[in-house]
Amino acid sequence: MGSDMQRAATTAQYRRTHKFRTGVGKMLVRLIWISGFLTVTLATLLSTHLFPALHSVFRSRPSFSELSKLQTKQGEFGVQSSSKLSWTRESTTPHLSRLAQNSQKLWKAAPSRGFNPCVKPSESYEAPGESRGYLLVHTNGGLNQMRAGICDMVAVARIINATLVIPELDKGSFWQDSSNFSDVFDEEHFINALANDVRIVKRLPKEFSFFNKAVKHFRSWSGVEYYQEEIAPLWQEYNVIRAAKSDSRLANNNLPPDIQKLRCRVHYDALRFAPHIEAMGELLVERMRSYGPYIALHLRYEKDMLAFSGCTYGLTTAEADELTAIRESTPYWKVKEINSTEQRAKGLCPLTPKEVGIFLEALGYPPSTPIYIAAGEIYGGDHKMAELASRFPTLIRKEKLAHAELTPFMSHATQMAALDYIVSVESNVFVPSYSGNMARAVEGHRRYLGHRKTIIPDRKALVSLFNKIDRGQLRDSKRLSAIITEIHKKRQGSPRKRKGPISGTRGRERFRTEEAFYTNPLPDCLCQNGSSYNPVEHRSTGLNTTTAQILLDGNMEKSI
Repeated sequence: MGSDMQRAATTAQYRRTHKFRTGVGKMLVRLIWISGFLTVTLATLLSTHLFPALHSVFRSRPSFSELSKLQTKQGEFGVQSSSKLSWTRESTTPHLSRLAQNSQKLWKAAPSRGFNPCVKPSESYEAPGESRGYLLVHTNGGLNQMRAGICDMVAVARIINATLVIPELDKGSFWQDSSNFSDVFDEEHFINALANDVRIVKRLPKEFSFFNKAVKHFRSWSGVEYYQEEIAPLWQEYNVIRAAKSDSRLANNNLPPDIQKLRCRVHYDALRFAPHIEAMGELLVERMRSYGPYIALHLRYEKDMLAFSGCTYGLTTAEADELTAIRESTPYWKVKEINSTEQRAKGLCPLTPKEVGIFLEALGYPPSTPIYIAAGEIYGGDHKMAELASRFPTLIRKEKLAHAELTPFMSHATQMAALDYIVSVESNVFVPSYSGNMARAVEGHRRYLGHRKTIIPDRKALVSLFNKIDRGQLRDSKRLSAIITEIHKKRQGSPRKRKGPISGTRGRERFRTEEAFYTNPLPDCLCQNGSSYNPVEHRSTGLNTTTAQILLDGNMEKSI
């Protein structure tokens, strides 16, 4: 019996011990589960709030806007939270300071050295005298070719003392645009702004419409003497002179200072775009700026440019044949036989989208850089744009920034080109792939507005480098980046005098090799001793967003 009682006690003790151990085990399991849950929760919180901030601080290629947000007053980079969490200069400054400096350098314009617009007439400048007759002007070319021609014809009207009839825009060019002057430009402002310079009327008076007209092709790059001695005497027989063409009819250099300043007053103030174009341009600029600092890329890789220039590098045989056929069938393109290889080697071809991508990457612009494509339809479409897009995915066209709002402009190439012009002038950096009329006009306008950063690719030098890459003699590497950066140090829009003719050229060919007047208005219209007259405060209008939207809602209706 005693042994039975002992066994019973032992069994009870075993049960109590087992129950205790089981309880402890369950408690440990609960603790382990709770610990795991807290670990996962903490990791989630860190990955959501903390690690992205660390990533934006330490990633190798931050954007300019991100660096600006991270930089503190003390020069530290970090994330500030309610718990005062921060990463101080001690551990991150050497790396991040270089990134900040490099990023800022990419967007910073060259010093303007105090140059400002100075286009006020001299004290001896007089109001227009009694008109001797009417000057009719038929402009030719795309938007910016016509703009330059109109500005020159205003100066010619002043020289020969003519009343200028509002110019007729080119409706028969490659772009087949039916727009009239008032559809593209602010006609009333144009007339009023030039009231002290030239008499301007909207149309030829009816009583003169039946008079005989002297139709003249004014000589290219002519000076004041030509117009005074050969054109002005026509007033003795005619009351109306018609200029059959308007482009390049006035010399770039060696004209009276007041005539040069007049050309600038027309180009940068009087020849303002129509209100509905200004309004739409303002909205596009605002929407583009929402992406941060941006590059405006004038990508001249449209069918008309490639056909005109004879540049077929990288194209298929079928594509090259199509472009050749277009060139041969266009009567006003005089040169028909073009060696594409020689053209490209001389730097006379537009850069391809792929080459532009290599170029911008070599200059140091990160893949996140927003790029506005100022261009018409790219020849070859998305296929040709693929390599540029692979390096810079944020490629933006006006059609992406505005959808239904662009509908009234879509069938008018000149008005679409005007929108590209506005967004390009207002960009942080402007890069043209070819030195066409728009590229030159935008470059000159940006110089006039304070020498905004404009990077002009040295196409001849770049083609030589790209050919080496194609042959495997040079890699797309840090060495290539260093070479391209060095080549373009002095090609970023810093102040300099307009270039004269290329040494060795003779006769009228010398004028063709000069830098165009509207590409660089220095020294005629930019002075280092302050500005006595500056008609352009911001761009062309200064419309705010509300005004712009009202104009678009109430009055909505390309080119080289």
